[in-house]
Amino acid sequence: MNLARIDDLTEALRGAHPELEAVCDMAGPERVFLVGGAVRDLLLRRERTDIDLIVIGDAATLATALGAEVVEHERFATAKLRLDGREIDMATAREEAYERPGALPTVVPAATIEADLGRRDFTINAMALPLRGEPRLIDPHGGQADLGVGLLRVLHSRSFVDDPTRAVRAARYGARFGFTLEEETEALLRDADLETVSADRRNVELLRLAAEPEAPRGFELLAEWGLVELRGGDAALVNRVAELLAAAPWQGVAARDRTLLAAALGPPGSEGELVAANPQKPSLAVELAGRHDPVALVLARALGAEWLDRYIGEWRQVALEIDGEDLLAAGVPEGPAIGRGLKEALVRKLDGEISGRDQELETALAAARWDGGE
Repeated sequence: MNLARIDDLTEALRGAHPELEAVCDMAGPERVFLVGGAVRDLLLRRERTDIDLIVIGDAATLATALGAEVVEHERFATAKLRLDGREIDMATAREEAYERPGALPTVVPAATIEADLGRRDFTINAMALPLRGEPRLIDPHGGQADLGVGLLRVLHSRSFVDDPTRAVRAARYGARFGFTLEEETEALLRDADLETVSADRRNVELLRLAAEPEAPRGFELLAEWGLVELRGGDAALVNRVAELLAAAPWQGVAARDRTLLAAALGPPGSEGELVAANPQKPSLAVELAGRHDPVALVLARALGAEWLDRYIGEWRQVALEIDGEDLLAAGVPEGPAIGRGLKEALVRKLDGEISGRDQELETALAAARWDGGE
């Protein structure tokens, strides 16, 4: 793989992120470093919008001195700040220890950038660039070499024991970059136990995977490694959902990450009712579909409920030209009669039985004034 030259990295970084000039001006030599995925993507010549900085010293103090808006997370010695409208993550250099598998780490300040890099997930994310001083790549674990040949390699044998969510990140990087697992890393990963991590943390990482452009491949990798069991036994449903959400009329109907995650790992839900249905009138289709959330609608369509195409693309946009104010002006008292009248008018408009404002109002008034024979 043709990586960027080290001498070009700092110039490329400043060109893409002018907001870092203020940080550079205040940072002493070898004190503030660009780390992690930002360095990886610079080497790959890929665009990246998020910036992660490590400070040897107190990150929050430096962030405050910059006059930036700061949100500090004391537990992990991190701060989030905005400079010139751009968001930057800044953290104090730290080392980590895990009391038990899957637990959140205990962190302590680190004296060197190398010590901080030693706590990271893969070698390709364990590199750093100083913001000031001579351009040089700090790469104590051989990340540049692994990046060049497309390998994912963990830094130590307990990596997936300490934090099993790194296995999900491996699937993200494998899908995004087409990288393969180094042999020992694969053996360690296949023994990872995602159940040792809280459901919330596990779900956060899985949603990040689901947000990837190549999410279906990422879920396939997790299944190939024996870490998850895909719904239906393969990624066919995930692929169908991804295709649906990429084309009209389904674009934007449901959150892509939540829907792909449900397609990959979620148990069957209310979409079964939609798949089994065959509504004979548009009004019946609207009533049925309206009882289900957007994720269920997308899943049902991917599973074969073709009638939902017309619901999404046509029927759900149908609206009356009249409203409750028109019925009040015609003498209908406030109360359930208003809703009854409007509902009947909409049903008949959907089914093509009436059209235009006059017919809508006539239908609504007739339904509103009907008392059921009481």
